[in-house]
Amino acid sequence: MTLLTIDGMRVEFPSRRGHVTAVEDLTITVEPGEILGIVGESGAGKSTIGNAVIGLLEPPGEMTAGHIALHGERIDTLTDAQKRSVRGARIGMIFQDPLTSLDPLQTIETQLIDTIRENLGVSESDASGRAVALLDAVGIPDPAIRIKQYPHQFSGGMRQRVVIALALCGEPDLIIADEPTTALDVSVQAQILDLLKGLCRDRNVGMILITHDMGVIAETADRVAVMYRGRVVETGTTGQIINAPVHDYTRSLISAVPPPDRRLDRFPLVTYIEDAQERPEGLDLATHWLGQSRDYGAASEELLRIDNLHMRFVTRHSIFPSRRLFLDAVKDVSLSIKSGEVFGLVGESGSGKSTIARIVTGIYTPTSGSIRFAGTELTALKTRKEASPWRRQMQMIFQDPFSSLNSRMRVKDIIAEPIHFHNLADNAAEAQKIVTDLLDVVGLGAQAAGKFPHEFSGGQRQRISIARALATRPRFLICDEPTSALDVSIQAQVLNLLKDLQQELNLTMLFISHDLPVIRQMCDRVGVMRNGQLLEVSETETLFNDPRHDYTRHLLDLMPVFSGFGSDKN
Repeated sequence: MTLLTIDGMRVEFPSRRGHVTAVEDLTITVEPGEILGIVGESGAGKSTIGNAVIGLLEPPGEMTAGHIALHGERIDTLTDAQKRSVRGARIGMIFQDPLTSLDPLQTIETQLIDTIRENLGVSESDASGRAVALLDAVGIPDPAIRIKQYPHQFSGGMRQRVVIALALCGEPDLIIADEPTTALDVSVQAQILDLLKGLCRDRNVGMILITHDMGVIAETADRVAVMYRGRVVETGTTGQIINAPVHDYTRSLISAVPPPDRRLDRFPLVTYIEDAQERPEGLDLATHWLGQSRDYGAASEELLRIDNLHMRFVTRHSIFPSRRLFLDAVKDVSLSIKSGEVFGLVGESGSGKSTIARIVTGIYTPTSGSIRFAGTELTALKTRKEASPWRRQMQMIFQDPFSSLNSRMRVKDIIAEPIHFHNLADNAAEAQKIVTDLLDVVGLGAQAAGKFPHEFSGGQRQRISIARALATRPRFLICDEPTSALDVSIQAQVLNLLKDLQQELNLTMLFISHDLPVIRQMCDRVGVMRNGQLLEVSETETLFNDPRHDYTRHLLDLMPVFSGFGSDKN
């Protein structure tokens, strides 16, 4: 019997401006042991489907048409109390962000045992044994010890494994995995995907895998449903969807995936989308405010040099030195970045990539080592007044644009703030003129100036972050996972924008990412980090074609294999 049947489902959200239809006329099925991938861009309705199935639609959203059946029994008409008996026991959910899915005040043991007892009605001792066995099954080392710890004591990948264990506590027939590998590095992603596939194979569990990552779909799903603006535009086997897509949107979506096996001049855009954002044509940045008063020297000139950098954090304080515990996040790292170069840093979560970025920008003070920027020793600058002229020339684009923008400020004030701080405009009117020009540069236009961050999509918010970073006319731009949470079409737009800005303004970039195909497209040279150490630095094509270090070869082997219908295009 078919495990899950959704027939003609429509989900609407009432608002003051009328009803917004998030999902329209959806019909899909899931068989026992099958992984159905649902792919599409942000706002396509993917997560709404999962929330509707498990009965967690956010009010005032409601299912206004169709039905949902589990093993032939309708579950959409159940009362709230009846839905609670289905949730967890028969349908498990893996949410996108494991940290917010876990209670930070409760140990992993308490959360697992409470969930097992609620769903299975077993004794506490039996639940305790099952909890340890579940952690072992999802690959947590030393499960009997780790189960006593709190969520913050686990890495991102380990927290995601705990969330998977929680989803299995009730021994469900169906699991809904909502973006389970977003923001995870390639090695942890591979482990999580292998774990999910093994669960479906060994336990005959059906799964709905919601993602915007076509590489994850290619590696994991048996069948695929492609969504666009609330509707399924195409369904089929994974091989058929990837290699012979029928719908124009599917073809465009697949062509926008950056290839891992070669370098392109520009990222292909999802041309099917009517509102794809690009910069205005004919905008000459050489004569623009951004291009004025910029003397960067020769392209081969060394702009940043790091020597023997070390960063140690105290993880346990004590008045007795012998009882203090330390974490060496960066260990004796040395590297240099030339003017006009894009230097990439790759490695697993916790390898020290972002720590280096924070040290360079002055957020952290290194334990030891030297940082020279344009010939000036930054670690020797002791006051804010001394450091300010050099810090102005460095700006950072963070991973999460929403949390890095002040939600209470309008866009015009967010972008103008660094202009005022560094006295780059003579008056407020000139500052606002610069803000308007910057919004044009990043493809948003002047109409965005009066809005707040929450009124924009994730990709648009990242464009605002880029405009703010450009507001000081920096020489050096640090991009810390700038597109990890964006779908493939928005990622292509943002990365093309960064490429254009780098080339036209001769910007120097430190580009941090766990996405190896993106690194290949963006970077001139790449450094590979692990456990705080820099293992290898090579020209990008040399690193991908002939890596020297065993760990680099291991990372490249873990890249999801994706060769769609457009893989032979240049």
